[in-house]
Amino acid sequence: MNVIASADVYVQDPTNPQPPSIPRFAGPDQIPDHVPRELVREFSMMTAPEFLAGPHEFMARLHREQPPIFYNVTPFGNMWFVMKHADALHVLRHAESFANRDATPFPRDPDDYFFFIPQEIDPPNHRKYRNIVDPLFCPAGIARLEGLIRQRAADLIDGFRGGGECEFTTAFGRPLPVSVFLDIMGLPQEMLPTFVEWADIMIHSQDREEVGRAFTKAIAYLKTAIAEKQAHPDNGVVSLIAHAEIDGRRLSEKEVFGFVCFLWIGGLDTVYAALNNIWLWLAENPDRVEEIRSRPDDIMAVVEELLRRFSVTYSARVVTQDVVLNGVQMKQNDRVFVCLPAANFDPEVFPDPLKVDFDRPRKTILAFTVGVHSCMGGHLARMEIKVALQEWLKRIPAFHVKPGERIAYKPGGVIGPARLPLAW
Repeated sequence: MNVIASADVYVQDPTNPQPPSIPRFAGPDQIPDHVPRELVREFSMMTAPEFLAGPHEFMARLHREQPPIFYNVTPFGNMWFVMKHADALHVLRHAESFANRDATPFPRDPDDYFFFIPQEIDPPNHRKYRNIVDPLFCPAGIARLEGLIRQRAADLIDGFRGGGECEFTTAFGRPLPVSVFLDIMGLPQEMLPTFVEWADIMIHSQDREEVGRAFTKAIAYLKTAIAEKQAHPDNGVVSLIAHAEIDGRRLSEKEVFGFVCFLWIGGLDTVYAALNNIWLWLAENPDRVEEIRSRPDDIMAVVEELLRRFSVTYSARVVTQDVVLNGVQMKQNDRVFVCLPAANFDPEVFPDPLKVDFDRPRKTILAFTVGVHSCMGGHLARMEIKVALQEWLKRIPAFHVKPGERIAYKPGGVIGPARLPLAW
């Protein structure tokens, strides 16, 4: 199969966004000619039974069972699968060769197209957008939120700890990060259940029509919210973006919407899934809970190691120019799937990678990617996990998964147990 490549598809005008004409291949009949057949694999990782039985263990095994880079063929899309730590770092740090284009699974109307900003904007314009919100999401900005996060966590825990049990995902894992996020965005708390429902469908449903319907509802709501903030400014991020300027000009309607929409999606599921994974491990390892409690000054090392061990998401890129990565020839317009959790299990970088070791030598973890597209919410996520650990373990130091409960994982682009019933 010949691939027609054109550099024009990488030219961006965020004020007048057009759908990129990047080929999207899917299935065994659409493998480009340059892909060596010995590197072709065919499994839908995020829906495979062995993945859903133990996602992180599955991704750790990939280093033993698969070549460092292979071409994965699925009904949803064919792409190079990258899992070595060094290869992942190279892809994420070289936007000139690996562009962040057409990289999300959410269906956009070609007649009302928008870019997810700043995710789909590469240098030199990427930094201009990040500068708008960096004062809020930088370490100093997040430090100002610690009191709010701590009070929110304490209130949630105090609301259920007397009952001796909770369904963690709905009682704490979801409401803590999402409620804080809504405060930051300036969106109403009463919309939390509706937002969660839409996001859950968009991220985990395998039905593209269902995803499209949920996304359409979200788009309609966010457009209304933006119009409200334009008419009545406040201190939230939505209002900040709605009134922002770049190079002396106001952001266009498409830029504002793409920016708000991207932040809205990113704020609803990632920290939630990380908390669910971490609390499952805590519930199953009471001796490690005591270790964490005995090392209060090491809390940030604890957070970093838990984020490495329980990374929850991935990153995708498109090759902009022919390139060789770790001996593998990639061609312009090839798609690349960077498996961040697998990179965090690279045994050459993290010996005995499935072990949780709070004394590991400091290395770059890829829970929130790296490079120009590193996650804007990374500092917020670390703060929320730190505070959650401190406030929970102070109030409920001993807990376990309720007897007889079976932990099941959801398919989709964010890894975490669907339910986590705990008791103490």
